[in-house]
Amino acid sequence: MSDLKPSEIVVELDKYIIGQNKAKRSVAIALRNRWRRQQVPEELRDEIAPKNIILIGPTGVGKTEISRRLSRLTDSPFTKVEASKFTEVGYVGRDVESMVRDLLELTVNMLRIREQDIVQEKAVQIAEERILDLLLPKSKAQHHEDEEQNPAAYLEAMQEIADKSSATREKLRSMLRSGKLDERYVDLDVSERNMPVVEIFSNVGMEEMGINFKDMFSNLIPKTTKRRKVKVAEAREILMQEEAQNLVDMDKVVNQAIDKVEQSGIIFLDEIDKIAGGNGHGPDVSREGVQRDLLPIVEGSTVMTKYGPVKTDHILFIASGAFHTVKPSDLIPELQGRFPIRVELDSLGRKEFVRILTEPKNALLLQYQELLKTEGLEVTFEKDAVEMIASIAEEVNNLTENIGARRLHTLMECLLEDILFEAPDMKKQQVVIDGKYVEDKLKDIKDNEDLSRYIL
Repeated sequence: MSDLKPSEIVVELDKYIIGQNKAKRSVAIALRNRWRRQQVPEELRDEIAPKNIILIGPTGVGKTEISRRLSRLTDSPFTKVEASKFTEVGYVGRDVESMVRDLLELTVNMLRIREQDIVQEKAVQIAEERILDLLLPKSKAQHHEDEEQNPAAYLEAMQEIADKSSATREKLRSMLRSGKLDERYVDLDVSERNMPVVEIFSNVGMEEMGINFKDMFSNLIPKTTKRRKVKVAEAREILMQEEAQNLVDMDKVVNQAIDKVEQSGIIFLDEIDKIAGGNGHGPDVSREGVQRDLLPIVEGSTVMTKYGPVKTDHILFIASGAFHTVKPSDLIPELQGRFPIRVELDSLGRKEFVRILTEPKNALLLQYQELLKTEGLEVTFEKDAVEMIASIAEEVNNLTENIGARRLHTLMECLLEDILFEAPDMKKQQVVIDGKYVEDKLKDIKDNEDLSRYIL
């Protein structure tokens, strides 16, 4: 993060997202400000609040993608939630604090997997020794009648047994590593947990209590082991996972996760316009209530989780919404104040669709070409075909609902349906898709407005 300047963040985002330069600049500045905050004197550090952002624009223009790529770029904990899932206390719905718990849970799991990868080599060695113990039980010393009378002879016999055992063990080790023993069966004690399923149906905050009940029952009920006959290859995998988990220091992982969430967490609040008032129709039951519940989380408060308290003061909140029927000013004033940066994203047209199809690292045409390459088909898209697809996407978006770049996915599936279906049986190794092919496949559906509403 310390190496990334705002201009470099924008360049990295450009590899995956076409256009929307204003939004990219805003998130790049917000991210760099986090690093700057870490460099200021400690007494001032806690006073600097993150500058939360509202991204305004129709669906499918890249709002979620900008936030998700941003978190991957900086290795920040990230979670996306729909604001419409939350409801005011007293109504059926999720507790607003659950988004912080979800973010921490994801981060703990991510860090635990990383720690397991670090200790993987050691876990493999321990698992190998345990497999060899199963394949070659330790020899019991034979009872020598003259043990007491002749201790020297007894010790010599024991040494001989140990040497033979060691040679056999090394021979088995080389066979195990070469995979010659993979089909052999061994008896393995596998732990299983007969835990009663406890579901908690109750008011706000009980989601967390449900988690704690499960933890409590798992600690009360002792782990039972069941002896199973498994192949050596499977036993090695089971033992490797078991040892990797045992080698990870979970207290360290949890502390790191809490610190990571508090200092660099990103929460993406989608559909925030759905909880704004001023729609003029429909019941306004709990919209303002949800906003007031969100307020302390966004302002900065302490949320209790099963891993311990988490402060939300420096979590970056990026909200987004189409704001077709309402405006950001329809949010309650206190919440507006916590989102000082507003960025309007541009609608996408034909030019942008052409670039989306061809330019990004994960370009849509490239995805289909690689998918069909697995069947031995080389698919080539002519320039006029790409122009035609982009033109039809723009036209259908204008005639029906504007769903932005997502329209391209629908068009590509319709366009390539026959090829995708017949690919395994096609003898022709090269397929060229030109403008005429696109027009023939999509013209009838596009021209029939009723049909295009359902299919495209």
